[in-house]
Amino acid sequence: MDPILNNLPESLMVAGIAALIIEVAVLGLSTFVLLFLGASLLITGLAMTFGILPETGTTALWSNAILTAFLAVVLWKPLKNMQNQVQKSTINSDFARGSFILEEDVDQTGEATRLYSGIRWKLKSEQPISKGTRVQVVKSDVGIMWVKPCEDNSGDT
Repeated sequence: MDPILNNLPESLMVAGIAALIIEVAVLGLSTFVLLFLGASLLITGLAMTFGILPETGTTALWSNAILTAFLAVVLWKPLKNMQNQVQKSTINSDFARGSFILEEDVDQTGEATRLYSGIRWKLKSEQPISKGTRVQVVKSDVGIMWVKPCEDNSGDT
């Protein structure tokens, strides 16, 4: 315990960096608790190193308590908003794309299916399409091909 108190600023900075590493690398910024604590430990250690705060255990305790609470109040909402932002993007892939002739009627229910690449895909369409119509895949979800009637009569895939 004596080496820690004799080197209090350095000990606080090491503990702060360790808390930040655990929060980012292990927890993936999922809790923010160690982020606030690690930042407050680092700031307190730096303040003690530069002589802004006295190097006492009581000062370290109160400084970290106040800084952790302050950082939590100020940063909670922006970090939570950043964490909740989900970026949706459509992936343009040649997989499950192409045109073919329907063997069954297709609508939004997804009761029609097509065997493609060893997988039985459900076929869905925004509007009903009758069997025998050439369609093209416009979008694919997990196990679902969304199709629409072709505008041209290119070859079957």
